[in-house]
Amino acid sequence: MKICRYILTAVLATAFAGAAFAQQSDRKDVRRGNRQFEDGEFKKAVVDYQKALLRDSTSFPASYNLANALYRLGNFQEARAVLDTVASSAPESGHAADYYFNLGNTAVAMEDYQAAVDAYRNSLLLNPGDMDAKENYIYARKMLEDQQNQNQNQNQDDQNQQNQDNRDNSGNDRGKDKDDNQDDNRDRNQDGNRDREDQDNNQGRQPQNQPSISKQAAQQMLNAIMAKEKETQDKVKKVKAAVMKSKQKEKNW
Repeated sequence: MKICRYILTAVLATAFAGAAFAQQSDRKDVRRGNRQFEDGEFKKAVVDYQKALLRDSTSFPASYNLANALYRLGNFQEARAVLDTVASSAPESGHAADYYFNLGNTAVAMEDYQAAVDAYRNSLLLNPGDMDAKENYIYARKMLEDQQNQNQNQNQDDQNQQNQDNRDNSGNDRGKDKDDNQDDNRDRNQDGNRDREDQDNNQGRQPQNQPSISKQAAQQMLNAIMAKEKETQDKVKKVKAAVMKSKQKEKNW
């Protein structure tokens, strides 16, 4: 990665500054922007390139160098957007290989390694002897492979976590259902006990069915009981009298 970064910086410094478009000396704003770029005044260079585009929005040199200045400022997304605006005119510019190389640089900076691989491949097809493009192509491929493996591992971890969560939720649901069933059984038992208690209490409170009798029958029953008691008392008196008589005899004797 360190070699690649150094290559990106070195190539950008030589390929995309004023040298790439020295033939556009008739474009005052572009030439001034190129001088600012060479001096490291990238913000000022951006202003000059934008002025050139205000005069001619189709200027490939102005857009091409503007993207490079934005790249140096760390505005990678803006740099890539500017390059996209001149994608169709790049093959006719005479700098198509450098264009795709620079597009690969912005893609690497944004960690879009698939786009970087495609861009460097296009650059090599146009300029097979570009060693910088070859090294950057290899670097981008390695980063793409690592990124894909990382995404695959992350997806697997997410899937495993989801499966674990599903198992945990399923276990919790079964445990909850079991507890709910136990609670329901306890409630039913308690309700059954209460029903039986209520039934017993109701039976205790309910008056027993007793046969109804008339006053005459009740009086007859009472007379019979009193007569029985009188008969019993008479027997007791006779027994006592006999005992007393016997004692008297014994005493006299």
